[in-house]
This record gives sequence, C-alpha cells and structure tokens, in this order.
Amino acid sequence: MQDDLSADETSPCREDTSDEAWLSQLEELGEERGYYEPLGPDHSVVLTDEGRTLLVTFETIRDIRNNSPLQEPAGWALTRQNGWSNLCVLAHSESWFRDRFVYGYFDRLIEDGFFEEFDKVVFYGAGMCGYAAAAFSVVAPDVTVIAVQPQATLDPERAAFDRRFPKARRRDFTDRYHFAPDMVEVAQDVFLLFDPAITEDTVHADMFKGDHVHHVHCRHFGGTLARSLFNMGVTQELIELAATDALTRQGCYRALRARRTYRPYLRRLLSRAEERGGPVLITWLAASVASNQHAPRFQQALERAERVLTDKNCES
Repeated sequence: MQDDLSADETSPCREDTSDEAWLSQLEELGEERGYYEPLGPDHSVVLTDEGRTLLVTFETIRDIRNNSPLQEPAGWALTRQNGWSNLCVLAHSESWFRDRFVYGYFDRLIEDGFFEEFDKVVFYGAGMCGYAAAAFSVVAPDVTVIAVQPQATLDPERAAFDRRFPKARRRDFTDRYHFAPDMVEVAQDVFLLFDPAITEDTVHADMFKGDHVHHVHCRHFGGTLARSLFNMGVTQELIELAATDALTRQGCYRALRARRTYRPYLRRLLSRAEERGGPVLITWLAASVASNQHAPRFQQALERAERVLTDKNCES
C-alpha cells in the first residue's frame, strides 16, 4: 500500500477485533506494501518497500493495539511522510525476539545482501524491542541504533539485578544475537534514551560501552518514556536526523525540549512537586506553565502555593 493513501486506509482493523483477525488484515496490507511473512508461530515481519532509507522497527502486537489509534505499526507512521522503507519485526508475545525463526530470517537477509541495497539503515525499538534493535543491528553496515529503555540482556549470569521479567529470564540469552552491547560494537552510532531514576534501566545502559554509544538521560518520564517520546514527536525527529547521519547527543536533548509543553509530563512534575510539599518549586513550575498555556490545574496549584508562601511570610 502506497504512502499517498490516507491514514484511515492504511489502518489494519478496528480495536474490537481479535488479535488473530488483526494479524490477518495486517497480512493483507503487508502484501500490498511489500510483503508479509510469518516467522514461526510467535513472530512475523512486514516490509514496506518504498525508498533507499530503511527504518527497521521492532514492535509487539500488544503495544500496537494498546497505543496506536489506527491500530498500525509505529514504523508505518514514522515513515509515512518520508517515502522510506520500513521493516517491521513483530513479536506476538513477550518473546524478547529470542527465537530461531527470527535468527534464521536475519541470516537470510545477510546472505541476500538486503541491507546493502539501502543508503541508510536505522534500527529502532523500546524496552524489549529496544533490546532487539540493539541485538540484531549487527546485521546492517553503518547502522544507527535508537533504543529507548533497552535491556542489555536478561541472562541471569549477567543481569541478576533485573528481576522485572521473570518469564523472560527463562529464555536463552546466550546463543545467537544475544548480548546487545557486543552486537552494537560495529554500529555507526547508538543512542540509548532512559530515565536514570530507574535503576535497572541505568545499569543496562551502562553495559553499552564505546565512543559511538550516546547515553541520553530523560528525567522524570519513568516507565512512560517511549510513549511520551512518540506522542511529543521526538521519536520522529530523532529518526529523521539519524536517517541523514545528523543525529547527535546534543540533538537528542534539543528534541527533548518538547517536554516543556507536553501536558502529561508537566502534570507529572507538578504531582511530584506537590508530594514533596515545596511551595517554591510549585510556584516556579506552575507559574511557568500557566503563563504559556491555558492550564487551570497549574493556575490553581500556583494560587495554593502562593497562599502558603504568604502565610509563611506573615508568620515570620
């Protein structure tokens, strides 16, 4: 399916359909866009064959169906306006892409010289999919990796500190395409975005070494980081910069300035300020937001904080 079609026409199906029906319609659309191919029972791939820039996205059915209003892979939205190609590698469950069918598929792409057909290749994923974006990036020359809150591995011998994914820890993280920090050693650039307040994410990120690895701290986002970046348009901006080899660590922080007007992020900051009970911090934050946006909640918080400060001044 070509990118000049409307967004509604590219939508796989309604939210109230089953995963099986959604996959069936995704297969039909995938064949129109390029091809759709099952990779064993737990994964599939959709290739959108358009231009000589390739965005490889690792995604899950759960994330797509929970987060996309159009019920479409994020890669479709990220490439729709650019005329790029997109290879969406889709996990049907929390598999961490640890599957011989996935390994075999990437082996085939290498043998066919698939990635050499493109002028630029960017790998993107978040969380489990961020791990996969890093781990499988070894297949493409001069690749740029953008990984949001990725795991380096869940091998208990190396990641005993991370107890968040008990089922995944039973998978084999020691065979092929396994330890993500090793797999990105030949990448051109690797950008890791994470909230340093999440200890496990920070420890995983610290396992990635090298001058080509760029750690980008995204404070106060918590577990909503990937969805927030997408909703703010930051993901799109980073990928567009990466596609022209123009992405830098400083560029990531410039793009993150979008948080200054992103209401969910600002509300989270306000809630934390109120929990700490600091009227000065609340006043600074609420005044800044209320002066630039119609924000009743922040205006009310500002008035409350100012009354507290006034009362304190009177008492002194």
